[in-house]
Amino acid sequence: MAGRAEIGVFGGSGFYSLLDDVREIKVDTPYGPPSDSFFLADVAGRSVAFLPRHGRRHTIPPHRINYRANVWAMRSLGVLAVISPCAAGSLQPHVKPGDFVLCDQFVDRTRNRPHTFFDGPIVSHVSSADIYDPELRRIAAEVIREQGIPMHERGTIVIIEGPRFSTRAESKWFSDAGWEVISMTQYPEAYLCRELAMAVVNIALITDYDAGVHEGTEAVDARSVLEVFEQNATRIQKVVLEMIARFPADLEGLGARGMLDATRGDGHAASAEDIRLFETGL
Repeated sequence: MAGRAEIGVFGGSGFYSLLDDVREIKVDTPYGPPSDSFFLADVAGRSVAFLPRHGRRHTIPPHRINYRANVWAMRSLGVLAVISPCAAGSLQPHVKPGDFVLCDQFVDRTRNRPHTFFDGPIVSHVSSADIYDPELRRIAAEVIREQGIPMHERGTIVIIEGPRFSTRAESKWFSDAGWEVISMTQYPEAYLCRELAMAVVNIALITDYDAGVHEGTEAVDARSVLEVFEQNATRIQKVVLEMIARFPADLEGLGARGMLDATRGDGHAASAEDIRLFETGL
C-alpha cells in the first residue's frame, strides 16, 4: 500500500470535489477505522491523499476523532508532508474573523484522547519544541500573501477537548497568556504526524472571537462558525492546492525523519537490532 501518496490533507470534500480522476480507497489500521475513506488525486503532478477528519458528512465530533488511525493511515499511504487546516477562534482583538493564522506553536488543553503511538516496549520521547515545519509555513505564507488574504505568520493555537466552547473565564485565561488561536483538532493530530516522521503545517481559518471577552466582540456559536467558514471555504481550498504545487520535490529533505533520531529514552540500552515504530516503514 505504501507509496500511493506523498502529500496528505486533512480536510473536507471541498478540497478534492473539483479535481479530476479522484479515487476513493479504504485503509485499515491497528487503531481501528479512520474517519472516512481516503480520496486520492493528482495535484500539479503530486500524488495527494485527502481525508475529511470529521467524516464526509461531518458526523464525528472533535473529541471522538480517531486521530491515531487517521495519521497512521496517512503514513501507510506513503505520505511525508501534511497540510492540516482548521476552523479556529481568535483570542486577540487584532486577529479577526476571516484572517488566516500560520500557527508555529500549540498548547494542549485536551484530556481524554489517545495521543501517542509510542506505548512501549521501546520508550521514545519526541520533541514538541517546533512541531510545525518552517519551510511549509514559508510556502503557505507566500501563497496566502499572493492571494491577498489577511494573514498572521506566527501564532500559538490552544486546543481544547470540545465539543463545548470555552467559558468566558477560560477564554480570558487563554487570551491573557498571549495565545492567538483556539481550536479543537490540532492536538494530537499534528503531534502524531511528527511521531511518524511526517512534516506538518497548520492554517487556522478564524471564524469567531471565542467567548467574546474583548470589547465589541460576541461569544461564538456553531451557526456563526459555519457561516464564516463557508464564506472562506473557497479561499482556503485555493491556498491548499497552490501550496501543493510549490512543495519541494524532495520531501525527505524537510527533515521530519531526522527529528526522531534522538527520541530513544533509555540511552545506553539501544542496540542495532532494536526496531522503532517509525523505522518500520509501516
